[in-house]
Amino acid sequence: MFEITYNEDWVRSFGGEEDIESWLLAELVRAFYLARKAKRSTNDEQRFEQRLFENLLQLRDDILDGTYSPGNGIAFVVHEPVIREIFAAPFRDRIVHHFLFNGVAEWWDRRLIYDCYSCRVGKGTLFGVKRFAHHLKSVTENYTRPAYALKLDVQGYFMSLPREGLFERIVWGLDRQFPNHGPRYEIYKRAWREIIFDNPTIGVRKRGALKEWDKLPKSKSLFCQPPGKGIVIGNLSSQLLSNIYLDLLDRFVTFDLGYKHYGRYVDDFFILVTEEEFPRAKKDLRLISEFLTDLGLKLHPKKIHIQEVSKGTEFLGMVIYPGRIVPGKRIMRNYTQALYQVQVGMKDVEDMVSYMGLLKHVDSYMGQKRAFEKMGLEYL
Repeated sequence: MFEITYNEDWVRSFGGEEDIESWLLAELVRAFYLARKAKRSTNDEQRFEQRLFENLLQLRDDILDGTYSPGNGIAFVVHEPVIREIFAAPFRDRIVHHFLFNGVAEWWDRRLIYDCYSCRVGKGTLFGVKRFAHHLKSVTENYTRPAYALKLDVQGYFMSLPREGLFERIVWGLDRQFPNHGPRYEIYKRAWREIIFDNPTIGVRKRGALKEWDKLPKSKSLFCQPPGKGIVIGNLSSQLLSNIYLDLLDRFVTFDLGYKHYGRYVDDFFILVTEEEFPRAKKDLRLISEFLTDLGLKLHPKKIHIQEVSKGTEFLGMVIYPGRIVPGKRIMRNYTQALYQVQVGMKDVEDMVSYMGLLKHVDSYMGQKRAFEKMGLEYL
């Protein structure tokens, strides 16, 4: 096997517009090393790596001459944390996803508001929960004044995303990131077009029992969406696109409507307001709904939760009260199930580490104690 060594200095050395072929190859090498993390045991990755240099050269040439198109992946249904449909792209396409992410994510990250939490370095679900708690403390003036939480959600977000709108936003960013519209601009633009407008349901191989799709609501399946709607869940490129598209909502709520205590994780977002702001906030729900409609999206009518903050607000699996954060029912249910599976030998103790690592940051003593007692164990 031909082994390519990679380092950041090597990529930076291919920086000239006049040597676009070398630059693109270096970027694809970088993307390859990122894409193969946690994938080295897959047959798809091993086949690609067996002829690594030839495959990377071919991928580079396909991108340069405009003949690159995504391949056929596999699809399956998962049930945790909720039932949903997953499309796994071929390894070759994963390299392209990382290449595109590397090319534009840093530029977009500087534009996104601070309180956008998903798929960003140093952020994530726990960060989002702690930011909610921070905003709660601020809006209540250190828990001395009443306040209200508006917890909202976009209905069928990934399945509803309009591909034309996504491509327009990507091009909007590329126009500003590469104002000279040089070779790199054209390469990124063509590759993004292929990824965004690809229909992954064509030629896909379904894994698992076909009856699993019968349990999946049509609103959660790409197989049931109209043409031009929906992107796959899980791809690195999809995660970035989901942030980029709702950046428009973030700016509308924070700048146009003027709400200071706002945050979003993918399509799950909140607004915290004082008692005086509350009547206006309820009226502004209509404006937010209309704004989402203009984006081709819909505010989920069954996931509009409005209440006084002292009653606790669930966000990203945690329930946040003034001065206190406790794990939500779903997290504790999954924790209890994992504990049972460890006890009967279905899982190793290491499988509990992620739960314990998360729960140590919140007030989880009583919840973990009850989970252990259900298993007939003592929690120390």
